[in-house]
Amino acid sequence: MRILVIGAGAMGSIYGSRLSTCNDVTLIDTNQSIIDKINHDGVILEENGELHHFSPRAQSHVDNLDADLIILFTKALYSFDALNGVKSAIGEDTYLMTLQNGAGHEKLLSSFVGLDHIIIGTTEDNGAVLERGKIHHGGSGVTNIGMLDKRDTSILERIKTSFDAAGFDVRIHDNIEQLIWDKLMTNTSLSILTAILGCDMSYISSNDYARHLCEKLIEEAVSVANGMNLSFDYDKVREKVLRTSANNKGGYTSIMMDIKNGRRTEVDTISGAVKAKAEELGIPVPYHDMAISLVHALEEKA
Repeated sequence: MRILVIGAGAMGSIYGSRLSTCNDVTLIDTNQSIIDKINHDGVILEENGELHHFSPRAQSHVDNLDADLIILFTKALYSFDALNGVKSAIGEDTYLMTLQNGAGHEKLLSSFVGLDHIIIGTTEDNGAVLERGKIHHGGSGVTNIGMLDKRDTSILERIKTSFDAAGFDVRIHDNIEQLIWDKLMTNTSLSILTAILGCDMSYISSNDYARHLCEKLIEEAVSVANGMNLSFDYDKVREKVLRTSANNKGGYTSIMMDIKNGRRTEVDTISGAVKAKAEELGIPVPYHDMAISLVHALEEKA
């Protein structure tokens, strides 16, 4: 497949590098120094204590390129600009895929292609940039994908074949929104609170006040999800989120680190996704309203 991977950070480099072993892959990034490094020295993935070298192509533009698949690995707040920058590579048969955090990305992607050419999903892979061109691949997991428009989903099998051949484990789902919101439950409660409180994940379950706030955010998110005809049990979600908190002493979320380092966050596609659906359904979510405002206030303070 002809694949463009937008964003040469940790996750973009992991997917772009591995997919380049059996596909025509180009990494697209705005940082020329990263592009030069990749084109000169390739990408090194540190996996299970071993170093693996890959040689994907990297560019800052898409002149004379077209794509069967474009995978978006930028932060959600940069998605529109990123896709607008590769607009010339999007043809009638191009599919857009997002494995980004949060939910509701299909609304933005539909500005560029029809819903029948949008693939949404989640990834259990994780990574961190060790230095320019060297990435720690911290444990591979499942890549879950699906489509909201189910009239023709044959592209999913083609993607699974291509990705699995590159070392990924792709699972195709009829109801991908259920999985996306399952992941969202933790991010919109536990993760958001660590950003607001400036704490590690374990603090949320160990402190009575923090735990209460977390439970209220879960309660609202479950109410909205079930209003979308998804299926969540509050007690089970609460148990899962608090267990994740308790098991991660000294663990810091990416959104907490964004606030700490003075960066803009993805709160609008995490908690904001819950709020947007709540407004559509007429469900009040006052704790989410407050959480979103607090995160934005912290962003502006930084």
